Amino acid sequence: METIQKNKILLFVGFFFLMISCQDVSEFNQYKTLEDGSWKSNQDLTFNFEVKDTIRPKNLFINIRNNNEYEYSNLFIITTLKFPNNTTVIDTLQYEMADEKGVFLGSGFSSIKENKLFYKEEKVFPTSGNYVLSVKQAMRKNGEINEIKNLKGILDVGLTIEKINE
Repeated sequence: METIQKNKILLFVGFFFLMISCQDVSEFNQYKTLEDGSWKSNQDLTFNFEVKDTIRPKNLFINIRNNNEYEYSNLFIITTLKFPNNTTVIDTLQYEMADEKGVFLGSGFSSIKENKLFYKEEKVFPTSGNYVLSVKQAMRKNGEINEIKNLKGILDVGLTIEKINE
């Protein structure tokens, strides 16, 4: 009888710590689904989010879901972050999407892979208010000037903002 009581207490304590450790660190998480699994070169994906905390740093991630129709080992994107005071910061980013053998990186057991890619690490927002992040693909074929009009194999693009646990 005493052993059953101890087991119940240990189970309760373990469950309690599990619940505490699994707290959601996400402050913002949103995806945009691309029609026909193709990201058009003139298609800006826009994420609107509100910042209240201007003290604690946050990690920002761009999330990409791709399938086997994606033909490249990397991905170039251009981001435009607009602050509440209309200041704008533009970044050109490159991410690896496949290893040297051509195997797609990311999580997922099927033909769909999800990549959580760092966009801003330990970012402290200077002012509270509404921010707008615009993301567009900037892919080109090797040796060509013109962009790829329809980048096949990109299913969803997302933005995640996470609190950094201290």
